[in-house]
Parts: sequence; structure tokens; C-alpha cells
Amino acid sequence: MRFCRSLFFQIVLATVLGVTLGLATPGIAVSLKPLSDLFLRLIAMLVGPLVFCVVVQGIAGAGNLRTVGRIGLKALVYFEVTTTIALCLGVVAAAIFQPGAGMNIDAGALTQSLPGQFGDSAATLRHDGLVGFLLHLVPQNPLSAFVHNDVLQVLVFAILFGCGLSMAGEQGKPAAALIDSVAAVLFRIMGMVIRVAPIGVLGAIAYTVGHFGAGSLGQLGVFVALYSALVAVFVLVGLGLLLRLCGISIFSFIWYLRTELTVVLATTSSDAVLPQIMEKLAAIGIPREVVGLVIPTGYSFNLDALSIYLGLAVLFLAQASGVHLTWTQIFLVTGTALVTSKGAHGVPGVAIVILAATLAVVPEIPPVGLVLLVAVDWFIGIARALGNVMGNCIATIAVAKWEGRLDVATAQRVLRSARSGQ
Repeated sequence: MRFCRSLFFQIVLATVLGVTLGLATPGIAVSLKPLSDLFLRLIAMLVGPLVFCVVVQGIAGAGNLRTVGRIGLKALVYFEVTTTIALCLGVVAAAIFQPGAGMNIDAGALTQSLPGQFGDSAATLRHDGLVGFLLHLVPQNPLSAFVHNDVLQVLVFAILFGCGLSMAGEQGKPAAALIDSVAAVLFRIMGMVIRVAPIGVLGAIAYTVGHFGAGSLGQLGVFVALYSALVAVFVLVGLGLLLRLCGISIFSFIWYLRTELTVVLATTSSDAVLPQIMEKLAAIGIPREVVGLVIPTGYSFNLDALSIYLGLAVLFLAQASGVHLTWTQIFLVTGTALVTSKGAHGVPGVAIVILAATLAVVPEIPPVGLVLLVAVDWFIGIARALGNVMGNCIATIAVAKWEGRLDVATAQRVLRSARSGQ
């Protein structure tokens, strides 16, 4: 059966088997931990190169702001503000509701699951002060950043490379094409790695239940429920109020996009409805040049739901392992997440890579939690994809309104017709 061959079914099956082994034979279940370690090593292998390609593509894809012009600049400002708010929402919600409290994962026993020197930058900040930290951000040579898996150094080099690529114009096109080709290959490899996710999930779930008890599973359910609620609040309340200021009802707008949102719900992919969304936005009175600029750029720069996920997930894993993050570490994590999240869309499993890159600055958090989150990533992916799509659609309306080019009367008329079934 096709359903039995689906990754979702295999992960569910691995989760059930892991729980069963953890409850029935805790000793055997604990011994399966190397399966999750193997999966984590495969993820770690791709973190540096993938983050570099994603960040460079995101910066270069935005174009030169001088040529993109006023609309592009306003769109980028809007994207940065909303994704920052979304990230902070995830962090604040995790701090208030404590979804990971009580899991009691042994951080000391698991810290070595991911290889490399992920924690060097954070350690430098603690021991050598701000000057030492800033000096450590710049690698002595670009290759050393990749060799040592120092994600912050990779980020610095990627940002500089992306800016230089954008400024090079025609001369930079061959390099941009090469980056695109390398990214395509890496994403193919990522697809192969994600296919073995059920093995990693089996090892992680079996180990968690066998070592920490069945109560740890409830925390994953709390995480999924809290995340889904946060995305709903962000879209319906936060973006809904913004949409109301533009003269449009959020519920009418959701009804207007009901077909496209259903497709996203079924596929957990926002790419599947990109052409239809652009047509529907143009149909409600938004100039096509605004739609054509904001929507594609937003798919890389305006990932509101992913930002919520990163903020919530990092603190969830810290709470689950009993790690207390200082404000300095939280600032470092959120700043890293704002950069690493750019360009991360439409690729299966890339959210796990982005989360791994974000966690790199806090080595005290055991990476085994990444595999636990893979077990529920399909459910998380539904809310993540829906939130990202709605965020980009509303961003287009907001930028059009900011430009004074939104035809509110046409939008209201089209939305009324959609609700009445005409």
C-alpha cells in the first residue's frame, strides 16, 4: 500500500514500536540509543553546508535593494519585524507555560551526541567577554568554520558571501548558479537522510520511554498543542488585527483561501499553492508587481510560523534537559534563529537542520531532543505550513496598503462574493 510506504506512516510505526519497547523491555530500549545518535550525526554532517547555502540564497535572492526599490525595502522591513515578533512569541510562551518541564533528560550523558565544536562561540562569550566573542565570530579561514562545524562562523561568512554575491551583479551569476546547484544536491542528500528518520525516531523514543518513563511522551503532546495554539493566536489575533487595519476581515480572507489552505493542510507544503495564491491576491485588487515581489521574497524571508517554532523548540529542549538559559544565551539563540531561518522552506526535514544550527550556540542542550521532535514533526508541519502561507498572504496585503495601492473596495467585494458562493 502507498500509505504504508509514506514517511509519516513509518515514523508513526517507529514511534509506537519505540513506546512498546520502552514499556515492555526498558533494558533493550535503552540500548537502542545509538540509532538516534547515528541519525543525529547524519544531520550534523549537513548543518554547516546547508546553512551556508540557505543563507546565501536568501540574501542573493532578495536582489539589490537599490534596484528592487521602495516596495522591496518595505517588504523586507515588514518581514524582519513580524518574524522577530513571532520568534519572541515562541520564547515568551515557552517561558510562561514551561512545556518541557518534567522530562528530566540527562544533559550530561547526551551532550556528545552531535560532533564538532558547536559550543565554542557560546563558551567564548562566557569566558572571554564580548571582545573575545566578536573575534571568534570571524574564522581564520572559511574552511575552518566548516571543518569545526562552528555554525556562527559559517553564518558570518555566509552573510558576507551573500552580500558580495548580490553586489557583484552579472559577474556573480556563475557563483550564484554554483551555490544553487550545490544546494540542490545537499537537499537531495537531506531527502535521503530524512528517509532514515524512522530509525532515529525508534531509537530516541525507545530510549526516552525506557530511561525516563512514559510520562515523557505527554510533554511532546503538550508541545504540539501549544505550538498549534500559538500559530493560531499569531494569525487570528496578531495578523488579524493588522488585516482589519487594512479594511479586511481575517475570517473572510481565510474563507476566500479555503481551497489553497486545504491543499497546504494535506501536503504540509506551502509551495504547492504558490501560483494559485498569487492569482487570488491579484484578484482582490493588489497590483501584480507587488504580488510578484512580496510573495516569492516572503517564501524565504517571512517564515512567521517557523520563527515561532524555533523560539518555542529551543526553550522546550532546554527545559526538558533541565538547562537554565541566561538572557545572553537566549539573545544569542534568537539572533541565530533569525538568520538561519531565512530561506528555509519547502524542503523536507530542513526545519530540523535549522533547529540544529540554532541549538549549536547552546551546547548544554542535549541534541537527542531533535529526534524526539522529528517524531511529531508531521503534526507540527501542518501548523507551520499553514502559518507561513497566511503570513505571506497578509504581508502582501499589508505592503500594498503601506504603498497606498490596495483597492479595499475591490477586496471587500471579492471576499463578500466568495462567502456568498458567487
